[in-house]
Formats: sequence, structure tokens, C-alpha cells
Amino acid sequence: MVKSKIRSIDLFAGIGGIRLGFENVFKDNIETVFVSEWDKYAKKTYMENFNDDFEIAGDITEIDETSIPNFDICLAGFPCQAFSLAGKRKGFDDDYKGTCRGTLFLDVARICEYHKPKVIFCENVKGLVNHDRGRTFKVICSTFKKLGYSVFYEILNSRNFGVPQNRERIYIVAFRNDIAPKDFIFPTPIDENKKIKDIMEEKPVSPKYYLSDVYLETLRKHKARHEAKGNGFGYEIRDIEGIAGAIVCGGMGRERNLLIDFRQKNLIPVTHIKGEINKEGIRKMTPREWARLQGFPESFKLPLADVHLYKQLGNSVTVPVIEEIAKKIKEVLLKYD
Repeated sequence: MVKSKIRSIDLFAGIGGIRLGFENVFKDNIETVFVSEWDKYAKKTYMENFNDDFEIAGDITEIDETSIPNFDICLAGFPCQAFSLAGKRKGFDDDYKGTCRGTLFLDVARICEYHKPKVIFCENVKGLVNHDRGRTFKVICSTFKKLGYSVFYEILNSRNFGVPQNRERIYIVAFRNDIAPKDFIFPTPIDENKKIKDIMEEKPVSPKYYLSDVYLETLRKHKARHEAKGNGFGYEIRDIEGIAGAIVCGGMGRERNLLIDFRQKNLIPVTHIKGEINKEGIRKMTPREWARLQGFPESFKLPLADVHLYKQLGNSVTVPVIEEIAKKIKEVLLKYD
């Protein structure tokens, strides 16, 4: 057990997936002292699930780092933005204020430069490693090193951690040099056996999740056009004995993870659609099924309309992956507590 209570901040918090993973591991020995999230709908879901006695801060670029309470761990799933060469134009070996201007990573850096937490934890898309021919990631790592941190990173796939979703993400753990281990070993797979059928709703879902025959035909024509060009774009029906693709918000997010489910016998539309509900049993996953794909517990509240929940869950993290990394971080902190 960590003797002293760990204080954390949750930046670009979304609906709190990273925080949830750390709280599941540190239990009562972690306290969130500051949260920042600009999206008003994500804030609503967050507040429904976490009982903080402070308001969630908004735009991080407008937050003075001196106004943030002291903390030990910075949790930050910052967006990947193009890095600017503003400033002295010395290239990517320049100091971070010269290379990251105009990016949200700058705000993580300036806050951590001022507070010098023990640990900085970041999650991002796999493509961050190769963004701008690798220079973006080089800036991130070199920035943390210049601030006095030892940086470790690994790409992990959610499908290896108890959820049936093929979702590769990069995880960055930076320890302050005075407590940094010589090496940090990221978690290895713990459960690769989950299938889509394990996260499906037990009862028939509302007819609103079933595609109309008109829309389904549109999807088929769209896919055929792309296949003719040699592209792999388009809708995809998943085998419930298999795993889902990465859930994402926007674009073909929901249509890339369609299911065949004949349990709903009432095919009378409950929303305004063109045509009729398809007779092939093809439906979208529900927000709760997406939540399960991300490893959120059944107790996690999903209070908003589906359109917001799909976006929030597609943008979120896979909680069990966060938990396993948090366990490894806790092992290091125990040695220096």
C-alpha cells in the first residue's frame, strides 16, 4: 500500500476513463484534485460518475498553472495536433516552447514544468509515433526529458486485456528522474479470449439500432465503389464469435462494427427512417455495448443521448489497459514512498 495519498489531475479528461483505471488500482489512496475538459457534453457524463467538490475547468490553454493544486500524477490523454516550428526555427531540437507553440501538448508541459509531479501518464493514438515522420513524438519525449523525466512508452492492444476490441494505442509513462526506475516494464496480455458475444445486450435491443433497408443499400453501394478502387473502406458486419474493430467517433464509426441479431421481432420503426427496418437482422451496437468494449463497468452511468455517448466512448480509453499500467506505476511508487 502507498503510505501517503497520491494526488492526481485529469487533463483532457473526456468521461474519465483514465481516472477510473487509476482509481480502481490505487483505491482510497488516490485523490483527484483538478479536472480539465472543454466539451460540455463530456463534462455532463463525467460529473454523473465522479463526485468532486470542485468544478471541472474548461479550456486548458486559459488555465494558469499556478492556480492548479499540487499533484503527484498527471493524467493526460491530449489530442495529437500538428506541431509548429514557430519561434527560433531551430528545428525539433529546440526547447519545447519553440517547437510546440499552438499545440495542446504545450499545456501539459507547462503545467508539469511548474508542478514537477512524480509521474506523467499519457495515452494517444498509435499513429502519434509516426506523425510528421516521427518528429512529433521526438518532441514529446525530448520535452519530458528536458523537464527532468525518464520516458517509457509502449503500444498496447485492448484485445489483450479482457475486451473484444482491436484497439492499438500508445501509452507514455514519464517518471521524475529522482524516482525513475532503470527500466519500466509495461504489462503483458492478461486475457485474449473475450468475444463480441460476451459484451452483447442480454435482451433484444430497441428497433432504433437496426438499420433501415434504404440506408443499408446506401452502405453497400458506398462499399462497392471503394472496393472497385481497391480501397478497404465501408461498413463491416462483425462475427459475434470474433472481436470488434476499434470504435471511433464520426465517419463510419458505428457502421464498421455492425452485428447480425435476430432477437428483436418488433420491426416497427421508433424513429423517423427512410424505408423499413432491414429483414437481415443488421444493427449497430448500443452505447452500453461500446462501453463494455472499453471495459467500463455496468455501474458507469451513460446519461446522455446516443449521439453524444458514441462520440464520448469512441474518444475514450480502454479502462482495463489503464488499470494494468497503473499497477506497474504503483509498484514503482511503492519503492519510493
